[in-house]
Amino acid sequence: MCGIFAYLNFNISRERRYILEVLFNGLRRLEYRGYDSAGVSIDSSLCSSNAGVAPPSLVFRQEGNIESLVKSVYQDVAATDLNLQESFLTHAGIAHTRWATHGEPAPRNSHPQSSDAGNEFLVVHNGVITNYKVLKESLVRHGFTFESDTDTEVIPKLAKFVFDNANEEGDRRVTFSQVVLEVMRHLEGAYALIFKSRHYPNELIACKRGSPLLLGVKELTEEDNRASFNDSKFLSSNVEAKELFLSSDPSALVEHTKKVLVIEDGEVVHLKDGGVSIFKFDHAKGKGGETLIRPASVQRALSVLEMEVEQINKGKYEHYMQKEIHEQPESLKTTMRGRLIRGGSCKAKSVLLGGIKDHLKTIRRSRRIVFIGCGTSYNAALAARPILEELSGIPVTMEIASDLVDRQGPIYREDTTVFVSQSGETADTLQALEYALENGALCVGITNTVGSAIARNTHCGVHINAGCEIGVASTKAYTSQIVVMAMLALAIGDDTISSQARREAIIDGLFDLPKTVKEVLKLDQEMKDLAQLLIAEQSLLVFGRGYNYATALEGALKVKEVALMHSEGILAGEMKHGPLALVDETLPIVVIATRDACFSKQQSVIQQLHARKGRLIVMCTKGDAASVCVGGSCRVIEVPQVEDCLQPVINIVPLQLLAYHLTVLRGYNVDQPRNLAKSVTTQ
Repeated sequence: MCGIFAYLNFNISRERRYILEVLFNGLRRLEYRGYDSAGVSIDSSLCSSNAGVAPPSLVFRQEGNIESLVKSVYQDVAATDLNLQESFLTHAGIAHTRWATHGEPAPRNSHPQSSDAGNEFLVVHNGVITNYKVLKESLVRHGFTFESDTDTEVIPKLAKFVFDNANEEGDRRVTFSQVVLEVMRHLEGAYALIFKSRHYPNELIACKRGSPLLLGVKELTEEDNRASFNDSKFLSSNVEAKELFLSSDPSALVEHTKKVLVIEDGEVVHLKDGGVSIFKFDHAKGKGGETLIRPASVQRALSVLEMEVEQINKGKYEHYMQKEIHEQPESLKTTMRGRLIRGGSCKAKSVLLGGIKDHLKTIRRSRRIVFIGCGTSYNAALAARPILEELSGIPVTMEIASDLVDRQGPIYREDTTVFVSQSGETADTLQALEYALENGALCVGITNTVGSAIARNTHCGVHINAGCEIGVASTKAYTSQIVVMAMLALAIGDDTISSQARREAIIDGLFDLPKTVKEVLKLDQEMKDLAQLLIAEQSLLVFGRGYNYATALEGALKVKEVALMHSEGILAGEMKHGPLALVDETLPIVVIATRDACFSKQQSVIQQLHARKGRLIVMCTKGDAASVCVGGSCRVIEVPQVEDCLQPVINIVPLQLLAYHLTVLRGYNVDQPRNLAKSVTTQ
């Protein structure tokens, strides 16, 4: 959802124009997360207005896209004769893309949010403060006035309140980190925050609870530093030139540096004098105390981003979604690399998932396996459920994360809970994970993001390694999730002799899958032609069953997400229990009828829809057109046949292409659909 970015140059001269462009480009890298307004804050002048206090920071906020903000900033600069060539040896700037939760998209509701007219404290925020109304009422009683409808505005005003009180009590040595720690003590909810203050020029403080945040370090020296932050080089002031970055997402950091720190919940990161100090927030400490707490620093180590700049560029494609659909043969290879073993021993074909191998015995003894996810991740788990039940012999249940938490559904110590999330930061899934941990279940994570909250907080897990996915509508992550969960089923069922032939057939199918997906991608023009026929339609139904019920749900979701057309995935067995009433000669209906155990039942569904003059589009196995197309009256999409449990990977590709082309032809933004965000980090 919201994206936050900050840039601090230390002991290296940067012009104001350069600083602005770094901030703007950071926001561009975060666009895919979804937003409706944006803002930046930079320093106004090198000169101090009085001892120890910088002049008020400049704040620019604008509704609409980032280019609207850029245009607005340069217009304001021209109107005020601000010198863009002015150089800063050290400077701290912050920026933000906002996805509206409290208050409509408007400049006054955009971030950075300010403490007062003098911008003494500025904050950018990703998340939701659940107790903001109580804090707001308290601050109003103390004389503060509010300009926005946001939950965020209470944070900088609370920081000013804490700072002013400390000064009134004579504590003129109060540090920036002490102010922020006291603010955190009053906040409830999920958040990632960056603070900037004129009282602490050239300093930034970042903290988080629930929402993602990373620190990037770029040292402008020849030597490669691999030290931890406990090294004096980082913790103390030094004169070495460096650039420090804070971001919600690694995609905004990779073009600057690959040296990062994934900030953990409860950590406060203070950037000052070229050093990085990290404190651990303890909610209990300082409670009811009269003085602000002075916590000790903690040790953390840098990690290296496994990402290249090329991954976040479009290359030869017009849109990220198009690129990611066509990347699937390669992303599937990467997902399976080193995990499938075929040939060379008496146990010729097997699966090795290093992230869970030490927990396989516990999983096999489970009372049940519970898949938990949202949206596309839920659909991927649903596609994998039948094969996991078949190979493991363990009951497998499905839970939408938000619903599980709302119901407080029973989770037992004997359960294995599997949390599926592309980003690894999905708010509802994280809350469900916390609930499962409290109930003592074994928690397994399946994510696409190394170092994400789900990856860190589960007992074990598997990374899908699909590569960076920028388009809001998930495509390659979905197919890689299905493959990972199929491999999970193979690993759990590996001790069963009776299913050995079945497992080996699936492993052979996995090896051939990238090549088969590449073949399906040749349907691109055919799907574009079909999209042209559907361009003016208002609704689309997609029927599936068995393994392909998930395909029906996911295909309909893709059309809904990006083409902004009402579409509904329906379990074909439920057709006569209501949906059949919708069928007439004008409503387009996709029926997935590839060869599997449900094929004959799908043939019956097609006949019944045809009898009611349904406008049919049938997806079938190559060579089956005559047997599924009653009287030659329907349009047919033919796809290659693979093992039934892998067929959803093949069948979703034409529907992804259809959704993509339908969106482009209808003139909508395919990579950033209306009202949607890539990473849903608020509830």
